[in-house]
Amino acid sequence: MSSPLRVGPLRNARLLDAEPDGTPGPADLSGPEIIEIAEAAGIRGRGGAGFPLAVKLRSVASAPGPVRYVIANGEEGEPASVKDRFLLRERPDLVLRGLELAARAVSADRAYVYVSDPSAARRLAAKRGDTPADIPVDIPIGVVAVAPGYVAGEETAVVRAVDGGPALPTVKPPRPWQEGVRGAPTLVSNVETLAQLALAVRLGPEAYRGMGTPESTGTFLATLSGAGRAPGLYEVPYGIPLRELVTAHMGTAAGVTGLLAGGFAGGLLPASALDLPLTHAALARAGSTLGCGAFVLLAGDCPVGVAAEVAAFFDRENARQCGPCVTGTSGVAGVLARLTVRSATVEDVARLERWGAALAGRGNCATPDAVTALVGSLFRHHRDLVDAHVGTECERCAATDVTADTRFRVSWEGS
Repeated sequence: MSSPLRVGPLRNARLLDAEPDGTPGPADLSGPEIIEIAEAAGIRGRGGAGFPLAVKLRSVASAPGPVRYVIANGEEGEPASVKDRFLLRERPDLVLRGLELAARAVSADRAYVYVSDPSAARRLAAKRGDTPADIPVDIPIGVVAVAPGYVAGEETAVVRAVDGGPALPTVKPPRPWQEGVRGAPTLVSNVETLAQLALAVRLGPEAYRGMGTPESTGTFLATLSGAGRAPGLYEVPYGIPLRELVTAHMGTAAGVTGLLAGGFAGGLLPASALDLPLTHAALARAGSTLGCGAFVLLAGDCPVGVAAEVAAFFDRENARQCGPCVTGTSGVAGVLARLTVRSATVEDVARLERWGAALAGRGNCATPDAVTALVGSLFRHHRDLVDAHVGTECERCAATDVTADTRFRVSWEGS
């Protein structure tokens, strides 16, 4: 079932207020000049890891070989996020402009936009056409549509799908910047990251850095959902307290008892996390991640039940190519599910704690790392509650069935 989506800026918006056909910025920049702007502006990836864009651009630009590719990754497999769909549907010019700039920066021969949202694919096809007059495109741009999936947006899965294979991760190394599409160096960058590149070129590095913090510059798109409220998409400057964002969304933060941070990838955080500033470093110090900028607010939900639901989702959505995903994720999901129905044992809890720590860094994709973050955060913040679920019925868990079809998914029909 779709939900109405509130869209709005906090303070001075750039992505949300950008004119679709606004001034694109200098059209005669060289590749090295574009990379210098990305570095001076301090642009970091908005897809999850927050990796510096200039480093990725230089890696592809300097990789050996006569052919290079760039891919705008808009596969939004994170259930709690809606930002990429918004940009591709409502600000496609900004994404395409950023893609063209990135292609010029690395001397690419061809570019792709990679999506799983049918509405976004239709919008891009209509906007791009064969030779779009309103976007200065130096190279051909193709649209690759795939079925949605949590691991489908992982960078090696993106490359594999563009090459005609399944949208599943591969063993690393090599990374796409080394061997990507058709074995050539390939830049895979989130669509919001590319839109930010277009803004940095338009505004100039100094003006771009006028918002945010020295280590997390500019603004980012945050998706807020949960706590019985309609979801919202907001553009916020890095560094503002999470409480300010939550209060703008809900009117008050008083009823928030915890949250899932970074979408599903950052695990569970207690209500005290509302006082954290929204930067990559602050969330990392809290044992979490800013990730894709999605936050699921909890209002009285049992953390054990929430963890069980997220783990069930991971168990269904993992690539099923590696032992850690096939057996580890399944084992974690099973114990958490049993905890919600009073059938788990003390031995199960010990295994859960052991499995959670052992999964980190295993497998081809980041799903085991996300499971580790989930289990680790549950024990770190709610150990007594976990133990209390052994042999005791939890009324809050009993009221909600654990299912892989998560209720925390943000649905948006949009345009």
